[in-house]
Amino acid sequence: MLSDLMPATDRDWHSYNEALVRRGELNLDSSVVEEWKRELKKANEGKVGEPYRYPESYIRFLAFVRLLFHQPYRQTEGFVHSLSRFVEGLKAPDYSTIDRRVNRLEIDLDESLVRSNDPVSIAVDASGVKVHNGGDWIRRVWKVRKGYLKIHFAVDVKTGQVVSMDVSSEKVGDGRRLKRLVRRAQGSVRVRRVLADGAYDSKANFRFLAGEGIKPVIRVAKNSVPTRQWCYPRKMAVVEQQAFTRRAWGRIHRFGYRWKVEGAFSVIKRVFGEYVRARKFVNMAREMAMKVFLYNGFIAATA
Repeated sequence: MLSDLMPATDRDWHSYNEALVRRGELNLDSSVVEEWKRELKKANEGKVGEPYRYPESYIRFLAFVRLLFHQPYRQTEGFVHSLSRFVEGLKAPDYSTIDRRVNRLEIDLDESLVRSNDPVSIAVDASGVKVHNGGDWIRRVWKVRKGYLKIHFAVDVKTGQVVSMDVSSEKVGDGRRLKRLVRRAQGSVRVRRVLADGAYDSKANFRFLAGEGIKPVIRVAKNSVPTRQWCYPRKMAVVEQQAFTRRAWGRIHRFGYRWKVEGAFSVIKRVFGEYVRARKFVNMAREMAMKVFLYNGFIAATA
C-alpha cells in the first residue's frame, strides 16, 4: 500500500507554528556546562599524553553554531566569549582549536532520525554545492573554475528526513551512487520503494533493487525498447511505463513525491548557504554531514 506516502490532513497548526519557533531557540544553562565537565572527565580517564580540554559535545555545539550563523572560526570564538559572560564556568577555546576539533568530528545521521519500524519509500537525487564563494560574476570575469561538490541524498518521503547521504566530485554520475545510498539507508530504515528520475535508469540499479526486494520507481528513457533489454526488472518497468502516459504512471506510483528530496536540497542551501567553507574534501564532506544532521533535527522538532 501507499499509506507511507500520504500526508497528514488533521495537523494542529498552532502546535506546528510553535514547533517552528522552537527551531530558533538556543538554550544553554549551568546544567549543560556541568554535563560537559562530566563528559570531559570521562574522556580523559586513562588517556596518554595531553588531556582534552573541551568535550566533544561542546565542540559539536560550536560547529553547529558556526554553521547556523555562517561564522568563520574567529567569530565563533568571539561568540563563545560573549556567551561565557552569562553562563558561569563556560570556557572559550581559541579559533585554531575549534578548527582542529571540528574537522575531527564524526557525525552519525542515525542520531537525528525519527525512528519507525514501518517500511518506507525513499526519494534519491543529487545536487551541486559550490566550493568557492566568490560569486558568479567573479567566476565569469576572472575565469575562476573551482568546480563544485555533488551531494547525493536519500530522503524518507513521509518524514522528509535525509536517511543517507554521500559526497562526491562533480564528475561522478548520479546513478553510480544509488547502491551506496540504499545500503546506508537500510542501516536506519526498512526501504520498500525507491523513487528516482532518469539519471538512475540502468540495468545495474534495477537488478540491485530487485535483489534487495525493493520496488524500483525509476523513470526510464522514452525510447526504451523492452524486447532488447537483458534485465527483467527493467524490462517490466519499460512495459508498464509505455502502457500509460507519463502523468498517469506518475500518479499511480506517487512519483511526484520526489519533491521531498528536492525540498531537502532547497532548505539546506537556503539555511546554510549554497557553498562550503572547508577547503579539504574530507572536511567538505564532514561539513555537509553536519548541515544534514541539523536539518534532520529541525524536521524532528516539528514531527
